[in-house]
Amino acid sequence: MTDIAKLKTLLATPHPVSGAWSEDDAEAADQFNAEDIPHVKDSLSGEEIFAVTDATEFAGLTEHKRQMWMSFCGRDSIDPEGPANVALVQWVFGAGSDTIAALAAARTELISLATQEGLGTIYTGHIQQARAE
Repeated sequence: MTDIAKLKTLLATPHPVSGAWSEDDAEAADQFNAEDIPHVKDSLSGEEIFAVTDATEFAGLTEHKRQMWMSFCGRDSIDPEGPANVALVQWVFGAGSDTIAALAAARTELISLATQEGLGTIYTGHIQQARAE
């Protein structure tokens, strides 16, 4: 069930990406459902992390750091914002590495405002109801 009161409140402020809400109810619903809000994923698998590891940088690591990296990537679920995880990645590859840039991209996904706010899919009727109240 969509929270119409919350929807009404959100319609009173600009959309964080597209700005002013369309006056057309169907278009406003599309704005809510558009996947245009950057969001850091809750977790990545070790396989996802290893897949974006720069091969040249990996080959240039010391044996100790390669072993640490392989152990790190062997985990099922890794919090991409966990301070210890971030520190390890920076220690292994150093600031400004291609691997760090690739990991930053891999950990970010686009979600809709409706998803971010826990509203589910927004339909034209939801917009009409929120605007009528």
